[in-house]
Amino acid sequence: MSASDNKDLAAGRMEKIGLLLRGRHIARVNELCRELGASPASIRRDLVEMERRGLLQRVHGGAVFNDNRADEPLFDDKAAIAAKEKQRIAEAALRFVKPSDSIFLDGGSTVLALARLLADMTQLTVVTNSLRVAGTLAGSGPKTILVGGELRRLSQTFVGSLTKCMIDQIHLDQAFMGTIGLTEAEITTTDPAEAYTKELVMRRARQVILLADSSKIGKASFVRAGALEDVDVLVTDSGAAQKDVKQFRKKGIKVVVA
Repeated sequence: MSASDNKDLAAGRMEKIGLLLRGRHIARVNELCRELGASPASIRRDLVEMERRGLLQRVHGGAVFNDNRADEPLFDDKAAIAAKEKQRIAEAALRFVKPSDSIFLDGGSTVLALARLLADMTQLTVVTNSLRVAGTLAGSGPKTILVGGELRRLSQTFVGSLTKCMIDQIHLDQAFMGTIGLTEAEITTTDPAEAYTKELVMRRARQVILLADSSKIGKASFVRAGALEDVDVLVTDSGAAQKDVKQFRKKGIKVVVA
């Protein structure tokens, strides 16, 4: 079995472990071995990795659900959270958009706030997998290209393997991305299919700009959507702790505090 096959198997197991813990809040290694058909050594490696990501806490003989994990609210509820901070972040991010650029806007609520500021930029090309962004730009403004795929109703985005057909054909000046969680190692979200599409997009962009209000920092959601090294610029708000800002800058990320 190749290393990539092993990695895929581990990812599948970790997804199932996460789902089991969300329902039970606690599970023992022997229970996970029995239900997933995996060896104790494999399960323990998975638990170590998931604890590193902040997804669970290991205890003697098993693991417990991490109550600090960032879950995803409904889109309209999400947009109402820290609305003033998100608007300031969007306004600060606007300076990275040049009139003739080709940019990607993903499905985050802060990214949607940026989309509302683009109405006068008629020479701009916007690629998006977000129904909300496409609806915002449908009446006037930039040339807009909607990426197809499986509709994820919670985030109002098209995600999954079908998005690869189009995303692999494009070159982007900037990708403006949202996130559910942001740690010192990675960006995370709740859905594996959405994470897959986010990673595809970031590989096609010359510059990745992450828009994340300070409530996202230090929190981890269910699945990795990219490494911190994939991010060139972080735009956040003044609620971000100075120690976190310094840490991100130490890792080579340009941090803009709105």
